[in-house]
Amino acid sequence: MADTDAFEAGGSGAVADADTTRPAPDAPGAAARTDEDAGAAGIRVSPPSGLLDVLNVAAIVLDAQGRIALWSPQAEQLFGWTAGEALGRPAARLLAAPEHLDLVLELFARVMGGAGDWAGAFPVLHKDGTNHLVEFRNMRLLDEHGDLYALGIATDRARLRHLERDLALCARLVAQSPIGLAVLDTDLRYVLVNPMLERINGLPAAQHIGRHVGDALSFLDDAGAVESAMRQVLATGTPLVEQFTAGSTHGDRHHEHAWSVSYYRLEDTGGRVLGLATSIVDVTQSHLAAKEIARSRRRLAQIADATVRIGTTLDLDQTARELADVVVPELADIAAVDILDSVLDGRPSPTSSAHEPAVFRALAVAAAYPSEAVRAADPPGDIARYAADRLVTRSVTTGHPVLVAHVHARDISRIARDDDAAALLARAGLRSYLAVPLIARGEVLGALDLKRTRNPLPFDDDDIVLAGELAARAAVCIDNARWYRNAHHTALALQRHLLPHHPPQTAGLEVAYRYQPAAATSEIGGDWFDAIPQPGGTTALVVGDVMGSGINAAASMGQLRTVTRTLAELGLDPTQVLRQLDRTTAALEETIATCVYAVYDPYRAECRISVAGHLPPVFIRPGERPRLLELPTGAPLGVGGIPFEATTVSMRAQDQLVLYTDGLVETRDQPIDQRLGLMLDLLTDTDLPLEETCDLLLKSLRRPGDHDDVALVIARAKRRPTPAP
Repeated sequence: MADTDAFEAGGSGAVADADTTRPAPDAPGAAARTDEDAGAAGIRVSPPSGLLDVLNVAAIVLDAQGRIALWSPQAEQLFGWTAGEALGRPAARLLAAPEHLDLVLELFARVMGGAGDWAGAFPVLHKDGTNHLVEFRNMRLLDEHGDLYALGIATDRARLRHLERDLALCARLVAQSPIGLAVLDTDLRYVLVNPMLERINGLPAAQHIGRHVGDALSFLDDAGAVESAMRQVLATGTPLVEQFTAGSTHGDRHHEHAWSVSYYRLEDTGGRVLGLATSIVDVTQSHLAAKEIARSRRRLAQIADATVRIGTTLDLDQTARELADVVVPELADIAAVDILDSVLDGRPSPTSSAHEPAVFRALAVAAAYPSEAVRAADPPGDIARYAADRLVTRSVTTGHPVLVAHVHARDISRIARDDDAAALLARAGLRSYLAVPLIARGEVLGALDLKRTRNPLPFDDDDIVLAGELAARAAVCIDNARWYRNAHHTALALQRHLLPHHPPQTAGLEVAYRYQPAAATSEIGGDWFDAIPQPGGTTALVVGDVMGSGINAAASMGQLRTVTRTLAELGLDPTQVLRQLDRTTAALEETIATCVYAVYDPYRAECRISVAGHLPPVFIRPGERPRLLELPTGAPLGVGGIPFEATTVSMRAQDQLVLYTDGLVETRDQPIDQRLGLMLDLLTDTDLPLEETCDLLLKSLRRPGDHDDVALVIARAKRRPTPAP
């Protein structure tokens, strides 16, 4: 028989285990050692804790005659009798009510007779005379001498049923919870997973239990971060709640999932660390919804950005570059904007045909990063012919987007211009392709060509909608720029046609001139010039500037130049010419012009000059500093009623006269006097050929993007000719 003292000493918390694995003193959950177990190597004594202490299980041993041989302290708490009062007395008479005595004796006889253990609830008489329903487990014991005993283990039935209900509830909650739940030991090995966690991880419980968290969750990209978070909770006891993590699962590696994970350290009532509990909530739907909302916001922002950035000028190439820059890298890795060559020339786009090739002029290419795929696109300015079976051709002929969500080897030949471009796209790893037509005012202008090489997501229907919106906005701007370019070219051609093409051969005067239009993004102006041989060997020089710009200014300029030539051929004095021009200008609606008119007489070696609100000419004489002639300014043409004055200037051989419009010297950031001074400095080399002098002035004084045109005339007096007989 077991030692009685040892049995009674084994009360609450005196449970020893023979775990020979001694944890490090600082290991998580290592129990504090007592002096008693310090000398017992490998033996660990736990403080009171656990279900046995909650149940307060009582132990009673009866001899073969049914007398109480052993009585635990828990028995005293449960039944009220002390060990001194109970030991040696018949248990049936002490603990059973009279009406239950026969049944108790029968049950005792069955157990002692070897009929088996008996378990059940039985009413027990308490010392205070009340009956308590007690849950029993009775079994027969045999000692080394062959003597029989009966061991009864008992606890209060109400307490037991309460605990059973709690356990059943916990088990049911864990099993049926919509939240993934797991318990891990202090080595972070799974000891429990519920069915929901099996479904979340795509792994059955058998592939969790006993496995380290890093092994079981190896499919996660951030498995190391998960393990680190768990160890932090084990070490500090501070929970980590609602930690977000995302990735694929073992059972679904092709879709992204998201979870909200919480970690809690588990401890018993004595504070001993038992392990870790984790709860996992699948938040994939809300995560995807949040991503979609963020994506929608980015798309709206991109559309708003496009509204601001696209169409800042009426320059066709700049507008195309703005579109390409807006879609990269948010929508595509590589973007190209191409316009149908026929449309660019002002002809209507060809009738849609599935069998006709398309001829494009490349306008812009943009890339998110250096890539061979950029070389597969047509360089801006180049003309490329795409066969009818190419996808970009299909896009412009049908007027609908063409999408290849997942590009395969067989698709590249239908995307690329030729075999060389196809090889470049294949090496660059083209993943997805989208071509969207550029349509404005019902006419297909060209296409927006989009490619993804690094972006792993394929183009989808939402991308088609966004690209279509951006293309529609840009197409209107491109169409405006196209019509402006055509109108600009038409007006410029008209203006050039109205201006002289070759300097006249005049007696005693060498003439050079230049006309330089404004920047391509600006409307043409009304500047004009002329050198007109007159009867009697004189030469009329004229430079004028119709205020305003565009086709109207060019047309007004043409009328004034025609009138000027007619008046000049009559040999009129400069004041008379300006007076007639003033009347002509006033007859033109809302037209004002400035003009300088000079007549050079080689026989008298003089020049008569009259000014109508124009900048003064420059007079250059070898050996002297160039200077602005001080002349009466006069009123602009079109004001009417104000007389003009003429000034006679002596011009010897090699003297020069420079007539110009304000576009040569006026800027927005420098005073006019400073600019005039710079022009005079550039004219100090009197030996320079006139053509080179014209180029020098334009190169030094003009800036890229200047918004005004320039007319420039330089005349140099030659040796006085001999009068005709």
